[in-house]
Amino acid sequence: MLLQPTTTIKPPHHNTQNHVSFSSSLSYSLSFPSGFCNLSGFTKPLTCPKNHSVIISCSSISQVHSYGTVDYERRPIVKWNAIYKRISMNDGPERGSVSVLNQWENEGKKVTKWELSRVIKELRKFRRYKLALEVYEWMHNRAERFRLTTSDTAIQLDLIAKVHGISSAEEYFVKLPDTLKDKRIYGSLLNAFVRARKKEQAESLIDKMRNRGYTDHALPFNVMMTLYMNLKDYDKVESVVSEMKGKKIPLDIYSYNIWLSSCGSQGSIEKMEKVLEQMNLDTDINPNWTTFSTMATMYIKLGQLNKAEDSLISVESRITGRDRIPYHYLISLYGSLGKKEEALRIWKTYQSQFPTIPNLGYHSVISSLVRLDDIEGAEKIYDEWLPVKVHYDPRIGNLLLGYYVRKGFADKASTFFDQMVEAGGKPNSMTMEILAEGHIRERRISEALSCLNDAVSTLGSKSWRPKPANVSSILRLCEQEDDTQSKEALLEVLKQVGCLDDEKYMSYIPLSNGTFTSSEPEIENDTSDNDEGSEILLNQLQDSL
Repeated sequence: MLLQPTTTIKPPHHNTQNHVSFSSSLSYSLSFPSGFCNLSGFTKPLTCPKNHSVIISCSSISQVHSYGTVDYERRPIVKWNAIYKRISMNDGPERGSVSVLNQWENEGKKVTKWELSRVIKELRKFRRYKLALEVYEWMHNRAERFRLTTSDTAIQLDLIAKVHGISSAEEYFVKLPDTLKDKRIYGSLLNAFVRARKKEQAESLIDKMRNRGYTDHALPFNVMMTLYMNLKDYDKVESVVSEMKGKKIPLDIYSYNIWLSSCGSQGSIEKMEKVLEQMNLDTDINPNWTTFSTMATMYIKLGQLNKAEDSLISVESRITGRDRIPYHYLISLYGSLGKKEEALRIWKTYQSQFPTIPNLGYHSVISSLVRLDDIEGAEKIYDEWLPVKVHYDPRIGNLLLGYYVRKGFADKASTFFDQMVEAGGKPNSMTMEILAEGHIRERRISEALSCLNDAVSTLGSKSWRPKPANVSSILRLCEQEDDTQSKEALLEVLKQVGCLDDEKYMSYIPLSNGTFTSSEPEIENDTSDNDEGSEILLNQLQDSL
């Protein structure tokens, strides 16, 4: 099962449809329909005659097929790379993008709009949203030099939602002049609502988009299907697919992949495989690596391990261009299958293909080895990561810390936490909850509560909620120790993170009757260390928007 450099591509299928994206930030990063070219460097929108497709040949861009992505890594290294590195390594309360850009120009160097757009793209790729937003703010203060398009505005709205929250994004949208609010801007706000799981607001907004004629292509429907998938409302996914078919809006690769994922999430292998059959019959669609990684995930969940392994072979055959992400999923999914040799084979191939590996790559392989109980192998790769990391990602350290706590290695966990901090790690909410779990095991209620209190104020706390199992364990200890004060302190933590107002969450917490449910809800935190599984497709779609 060797990685193949190319894949069989269906012959071009000519059609007469226009394909539109919300913006450079909202267009698909993996699969553009035929006749679509995404060029973030252009400041003027590209137009085409009605009922005709446009095929743009970009001689400076690598022609390696990569499902529509621009192969920037094969372009000559340009100035944006130097600016990006300065910004990404200069993060801090009193530093950041503005100070770097000011210093750059004070050195007599000029920077272009294209270079700044490329820096923003890279910062967003690695989720450095605050720094990306600061670049836009710097450009705003130099309006005479930089002309910002509606695509830029859509990206800013998306960044504001991620940095300052959905309310700030709504305020930004309301203040925009109506003449500026095109389908890109609406699409960006729709995606922000979906990320925040604001169902009513999202459904209201897409109705407005329908009335404005902004839903004549697949992307807004894909965003809504993502919302319904996150809410596990699979019937709504089917209704969106039916609406698209009824309005003769072609399903694109994402539409099919979400639909396929929905069928698998319902436990129906038959339905999932029928969707794949439809994809193969659609002459405009080439099932991509995401298609088969999603199927592999579902097969694993449903116990069809042989079919899962076959799907992973299909993933390998579809890795093209310079796309790192498939390697991450292959390593994780082989780990879930218990195939350590295969996971390490992919890891070695990955390292041979790229001069540098991002944190997510190291996270995937360390996570797999921890899952396979190969802690020595995980520690070895962790030690390899430390000297080459650009910044310390606490999610990677959390993998080892969690293992030590689960195995009852209290001293090892304490020592490793100190080493994380010494290496530059800033503990996030999950870090503190992992430490709390260690204290719960040792019946140290006050220490566990102290960690949960710290979790409220650390990085990523906006989306963090404690696991119901941990809350229930602390409450049980409080009852056994007749510790009313600690129980009240725990309730205060739950109040601060909004759990007390969440009826579903609280239904799993034994506050009065002392009973426990047979299972606990799936609490989804953005800071969770479990980055793979049934959310593969949804994460990829949302990250590309």
